[in-house]
Amino acid sequence: MSLDPEFIADCPYGPAAIGIDEIVEIDKEAGIVRASMTTRPDLPLTRDQRAHPVRHPRHVSGGFMVHLTGMLGFMHAYYVLGLRHADGWIGYGGRIYDARFVALAKMGPPLDLQLRATKVRQRENQVFGRYEFLFTQDGALIYQGDQAAMWMRVTEP
Repeated sequence: MSLDPEFIADCPYGPAAIGIDEIVEIDKEAGIVRASMTTRPDLPLTRDQRAHPVRHPRHVSGGFMVHLTGMLGFMHAYYVLGLRHADGWIGYGGRIYDARFVALAKMGPPLDLQLRATKVRQRENQVFGRYEFLFTQDGALIYQGDQAAMWMRVTEP
């Protein structure tokens, strides 16, 4: 399914920075969010690469892929945990335990992006999440990560 307008309106980043085209799967019980992203040369950071066909071919920027982990985390918070930015919830990446860029993400084939929550600890105004990420392209592993984030409900004074 494509991204719904309510999710886009609630996201703390504008549509161009979300980067994800569609949601492939949401499994609340298993804590899994899968999404798809078109790879194209105008992606943030990617568009500014000084590409060379041999030494530095154009590819999805690793920095942007780390940003995508945050967008998947926001999707998990929104669709699985029911946390809404409009209700004062905001999340911040807390720690990258492991990040492996296994291969370059080429232009053209879409990326399959998967988040699996491995730990969620919920309190009234705070949620800790630990996540495993697997990004693949044409069946090949591109990125694998183990990261944590903290979600907090911030109330206005």
